Amino acid sequence: MPITVEEKYLITVKGTMEQNGGNDTVELMTRGNFVQRGDSYYIAYAETEATGYAGCTTVVRVSRDARLVTMTRYGKVPSQLVIEKGIRHLCHYETGYGSISLGVAADVIEHRLSEDGGLLNFSYTLDSGAETMISRNLVEITVKKLETIEEEKE
Repeated sequence: MPITVEEKYLITVKGTMEQNGGNDTVELMTRGNFVQRGDSYYIAYAETEATGYAGCTTVVRVSRDARLVTMTRYGKVPSQLVIEKGIRHLCHYETGYGSISLGVAADVIEHRLSEDGGLLNFSYTLDSGAETMISRNLVEITVKKLETIEEEKE
């Protein structure tokens, strides 16, 4: 069953991968949805060809206490990363070339999210099952209501 995303928010996802002394940054700006349910905030957006996951939808869930972030991708190339303070999770990740299991450990999780949007920052390390570090990943997600952006232009 395909997941549809209402596009009432402008979502900017900036990701930086630090690996072998260098880093690579990619930025995605797209429309998506943002809601607060219970003790979590949910950011949802459709992937594009630019990310290599066209036809997929990604949902980022962050707990209000900033202890846990889950990134779940639905569609042709499903995956889930669980990033939790103080706990290393083993996650199944589809790359498009095959699936791998990765160890995921949180460095930082912090947010300034409210019902109108805001900012989510988190970073984590990825390791192979043998605990050899693969990379450190920094993610910054900004969420703005589209109607707020339109009002700022006027």
